[in-house]
Amino acid sequence: MWTRSELTISPLDKGFSRLEQTATPPEIVALGWNLLEEDVSLPAAVLSASRLEHNLQWMQRFVAAYGVLLAPHGKTTMAPALFRRQIDAGAWGITLATAQQTRVAYAHGVRRVLMANQLVGKSNMAVIADLLTDASFEFFCLVDSPQQVDLLARFFAARNQQIQVLVEIGIRGGRTGVRDDAGLQAVLDALTAAKEHVLLAGVEVYEGILQDEGAIRALLRRTLAIATDLADKGQFARTPPVLTGAGSAWYDVVAEEFAGIDRAIPVNIVLRPGCYLTHDVGVYRDAQRAIVTRNPIARQMAASLLPALQVWAHVQSIPEAGTAIIALGKRDAAFDAGLPEPSTYFRPGHEAPRTAPSHWRVTRMMDQHAFLEIREGDDIQIGDMIAFDISHPCLTFDKWRQLLVLDEDYRVIDVIQTYF
Repeated sequence: MWTRSELTISPLDKGFSRLEQTATPPEIVALGWNLLEEDVSLPAAVLSASRLEHNLQWMQRFVAAYGVLLAPHGKTTMAPALFRRQIDAGAWGITLATAQQTRVAYAHGVRRVLMANQLVGKSNMAVIADLLTDASFEFFCLVDSPQQVDLLARFFAARNQQIQVLVEIGIRGGRTGVRDDAGLQAVLDALTAAKEHVLLAGVEVYEGILQDEGAIRALLRRTLAIATDLADKGQFARTPPVLTGAGSAWYDVVAEEFAGIDRAIPVNIVLRPGCYLTHDVGVYRDAQRAIVTRNPIARQMAASLLPALQVWAHVQSIPEAGTAIIALGKRDAAFDAGLPEPSTYFRPGHEAPRTAPSHWRVTRMMDQHAFLEIREGDDIQIGDMIAFDISHPCLTFDKWRQLLVLDEDYRVIDVIQTYF
């Protein structure tokens, strides 16, 4: 379901005579734009259609090999059109982080949301309560304290509604989650008292707060033991209960550990990586390389995840030897986990893009400018177009309201809208 966009369309574009017009994504696609023909105003964030499809299918095959389910973390893209692709490919649901994100997903047809976060505050609870009036909508949030359980119970009792929760397991010094057996028991006691309106549906953990594989496996085994014990005691209100973990860096370890559960116990094992769909050339490339090294399933599969997200920009100035200024800045691309990396460059009017020289390097960024280190004699001119690979897709997506999907010939074949 598309809404009207606010994409600025140049008077040079086919069929448009005014500087600014609004158009739906299908109308934009119908223009027949090609990035290399300078139909697109740069900078622009673009997605490779073929790489998106490759990554989509790769992850589905991976979870299928372990017999587990996938609920990709939607906060990465906040793009309902991509949520739909993930669900159509077999995803069990979509993971989100806030009530507002959940409302966006629901408005675009998502009917199962795992909110990997605590639901706190009356306004946020009201958002979810309104959505839960639709019997086709299934929702989960996390709890890690008796006080939070009590707040949920009072709110949903007043609405004569029920809400499903997952008890979150954490570690001392970590983020959220119960720290020890005493904390867990206190939450379970509160849930027992509130069972008319707050339903224990499963157990959740986020392993990404740890960096050591041994410590991660220990946390996962503790979580698995807790889930098994609760199932044996019949304390889950949902059949089958949910057992979930996994960010984008350790999903293979979570799959290995959780898939070892006694299959006599019916359970939905749900992994939640979000960055796999576009991947990157930084933190998640490094994490995926480690996964391929340690995980036998990943090693056996065809080509691993591929970076599918780039930002294209023009060379706008070459003010001195050794430096080119690129019309790309902190407002256009993530910079928190590594600066953008030049990948491809193209001179308008020439036949084909070329691989960027390996010595080209972004050394710093300002709001709208990037400093590209070059060498004397490099074939680079003002007006050249450069594609930059990025690290940490989450913080690139949130800078764009539209991303263009390109085919292998750089034609615009779709437009993805974001809702941050």
